[in-house]
Amino acid sequence: MYVSPDELLGLEHARITLRGEYGVAVDRGRIVREAVAALLADLDARGRDSILVKRLSGS
Repeated sequence: MYVSPDELLGLEHARITLRGEYGVAVDRGRIVREAVAALLADLDARGRDSILVKRLSGS
């Protein structure tokens, strides 16, 4: 899996926010795995109205 430098920076920011504001200590890989799981669950539950379909289709 490849991510851009900006996406890596976003992941690092999310990791720091999770730790600093919410007391949740996780690594970037865990954040990515949870994000993928959430998107796939949303796709299963909402189909055409899912976030993934909307973002990939440009809607």
